[in-house]
Amino acid sequence: MLKNNVGGLDRAVRVIAGLVLLGLFFAYPEASWRYLALIGVIPLFTGLFGTCPLYSLFGLSTCPVKKA
Repeated sequence: MLKNNVGGLDRAVRVIAGLVLLGLFFAYPEASWRYLALIGVIPLFTGLFGTCPLYSLFGLSTCPVKKA
């Protein structure tokens, strides 16, 4: 499976941002831009699963370093 590369604070921010964006989708049912709010699924899933494909691609990680 994929390695965890998203740290605690980063995960919390992603989950909150994803929920806010998805909330906008349901809060404005008549808005023409509401389908753009579905992009909130991406930060929500990366926050919940703790892995970000873009971080893997660029070799980044916000996880704390494990002590040996």
